[in-house]
Amino acid sequence: MSWQLRRATPSDLDAIMVIESSEFANDAWSSDMMAAEIVDNHGYYLVAHPVGEPTQVKAYAGLRAPFRSGQADIQTIAVAPDARRHGIGRALMHALMVEARDRGAGELFLEVRDDNPAAQRLYESLGFEHIAVRPNYYQPDGVDAIVMRLTIPEPKLSPAVGA
Repeated sequence: MSWQLRRATPSDLDAIMVIESSEFANDAWSSDMMAAEIVDNHGYYLVAHPVGEPTQVKAYAGLRAPFRSGQADIQTIAVAPDARRHGIGRALMHALMVEARDRGAGELFLEVRDDNPAAQRLYESLGFEHIAVRPNYYQPDGVDAIVMRLTIPEPKLSPAVGA
């Protein structure tokens, strides 16, 4: 299946919240919080859907990156279970990294649950490093957050093949 990423709009809120509430049952954001993030000028939220089916949102991710602040934060990322293992999370992360760089960020931060090794492996494979732990960050579960940082690389230009 082919996937398409696009900027999230308020009309995507219901689909996003279905994924949010199922994936983050104990610490899901409220609909009002998510709605505010989607339209905030300092935010950049994307959704992923099958090509030709723009209302079938299967994943989303969000970035907080005030222009020229030098730093940005991954706010959230989630992929519905039936859409996992297709590279959607990696594609969303790459898109957020590009947007952060375009907004002038040199560093990108995120928190990940200590009990989510799959997400930690994804972030490490993208170049994020562990820099701190926030004890009992995720409530009501009392799970630690691992704080990770990426120094955003500059784009690399290479000659065309055969040139």
